[in-house]
Parts: sequence; structure tokens; C-alpha cells
Amino acid sequence: MKSDMLLVKAEVLPEVFQKVVLAKQLLNCKKAKSATEAAKICGISRSAFYKYRDAVFAYKELVDGSIVNLSAVLEDKAGVLSIFISALHEMKANILTINQGMPSGGVAQVTVSYRSNENVGNIAKVLERLSKIDGVITLEQVLGGV
Repeated sequence: MKSDMLLVKAEVLPEVFQKVVLAKQLLNCKKAKSATEAAKICGISRSAFYKYRDAVFAYKELVDGSIVNLSAVLEDKAGVLSIFISALHEMKANILTINQGMPSGGVAQVTVSYRSNENVGNIAKVLERLSKIDGVITLEQVLGGV
């Protein structure tokens, strides 16, 4: 079976590939206004950037962490959602989405998706910490994460 993808250590590749990845990061973070500016900052030609931009990716971009989806029922009182999100932030979770339903009967349904990484720890510890927050009524991991 033929594969069109390879996993190669960056240090054995021509430097231009690393510079293309850096240029893409500069554009994504809005630290460069254009591909021309990003290429200039990285010390590569604009044509080299365009030649490789759709073929070179940081490994981290493709597989860094898995996406975890949580579903919670929170008390409808000031600060509960903020404390919940702050706890995830303190665990270094990269929060991707937060959806809160309209409160009803004194509670609100909340779903949060975050990208897991080595700093967040295992899901059991995350659930344990979040479930101890005053105002968290129920909490569970929702299947379907990547």
C-alpha cells in the first residue's frame, strides 16, 4: 500500500520546510499581514512559501491531543460557568467551544469541547476536579471526541 504522507524529523529536512511552517503560524496568529510579509520575516521567498504551504505541516497541527467533549448541568447562579471554565484554563486545556442552553428550572445545560494535551492530565482527574465545583450538578464526558 502506497502512502502519500511521511513522518520525518525536522532536522533532516531542508530548512525551507521549517520556515514555511513558521510563516504559516505567523499568518494564523496575525503576526504577519500577508504571505509576502511572513515569507520575508522567515527568510524565504514568497514562491517557496506558496510552493510548500499546502504540503508541509507541523506534526502538532495534525495530531496534538485529542478533543474531549464534556456535558454538564450547572446551577443557574452567577459565576458557576466562569469558575468551571477557569478550572479548565488552570489545567491548561485549550478550550475550543462552549455552548450554554437557556437556564430553566434553576439549571443550565453546558457543553464544552477542549483539546487535551499532556498538561491537562487524564480525563478522570479532569472530571473529578470539575465535579467538585460548587454549582456543578452533573458532569460527564460525551462520546464522539476525536
